[in-house]
Amino acid sequence: MKHLVLKTALMAAIVGFSTGGTQAADYKKNPFTLAYDGAITKNEPGKVNIHSVAYKLNGLDIAANVYTPANYDPANTYPAVVVAHPNGGVKEQVAGLYAQRLAELGYITITADAAYQGASGGQPRNVDKPSYRIEDIHGMADFILRFSGVDKNRLGLLGLCGGGGYSLAAAETDKRFKSVATVSMFNSGLVRRNGYVNSQVATIQERLQQASAARAQEAAGGEVLYSGDANLTDEQIAKLPFELYRQGYEYYWKTHAHPNSTFKYTTSSLLDLMRFDAVDQIKLVNQPLLMIAGTRADSLYMSEDAFAKANGAKDKELFKIEGATHIETYWVPTYVSAAIGKLTAFYAKTL
Repeated sequence: MKHLVLKTALMAAIVGFSTGGTQAADYKKNPFTLAYDGAITKNEPGKVNIHSVAYKLNGLDIAANVYTPANYDPANTYPAVVVAHPNGGVKEQVAGLYAQRLAELGYITITADAAYQGASGGQPRNVDKPSYRIEDIHGMADFILRFSGVDKNRLGLLGLCGGGGYSLAAAETDKRFKSVATVSMFNSGLVRRNGYVNSQVATIQERLQQASAARAQEAAGGEVLYSGDANLTDEQIAKLPFELYRQGYEYYWKTHAHPNSTFKYTTSSLLDLMRFDAVDQIKLVNQPLLMIAGTRADSLYMSEDAFAKANGAKDKELFKIEGATHIETYWVPTYVSAAIGKLTAFYAKTL
């Protein structure tokens, strides 16, 4: 199995192939509402298939997609990878793209909408607490390890953007994950506390007061307040100070938009977010660790910081994709194929 995966990985890295058929970045044109190029448009025998699944996690309904490899046989055994989506993202966007590409290489993969987000349950909507996002990752592992054909001794973890930071935190204690990888890791607590590239350090206490007031208002039965929500014009997007935000609006609001995806989160979530840091206990990660980021990503500093502090990892590597920005690792074929090629070699070795 490992030889097959590695051979196919080399093919993918060279030609960037996809078994999905027609390109479908527009979710309206895809029967599974997948919003990425090369997405599966129908399940066919002998090809990668997608399965919509649902399960309970702490009393909430979780919506997930499982991708199975070509010629999947539940009587056989396969390595599996849990894929955690970015902040504001949903399973139909970049998480689905990476899950599908890994399934094309022989892995059973799962990606789920976070609790309180996307198509998953939970009220109020768009709560974004780190403990919930970490629990989402544990929950995906719970489910996929019971899926027919999954080898429980060969489970990997992949976190994208904010899902990358939460994946590091989950892997600190969940040793069912035999190896962990991140792409364009985003340390949500660090950014919510200090601002992107430490741009809001001066207003930490002011924003904590706002979050505290928002929680008090919720507790009193008042309106739920939200942060991060915006509907910007092209001119306003162009004036945003960071490339991640400029390209992020293009990706999430235009080229790869999905109705379940939103930037907004409850303002009261900041009480939890601002005291969280993805690398506080990163020394507990003793599994093999691969971190991938673009050389032009203005978020690169977060991967570099986490990598430097991951002293407990048995085997670690920071792989930089030359010329890639943060958002470009989500969809640009050359950069995605570079990441997939590296991921497949990593998982083939560690799973």
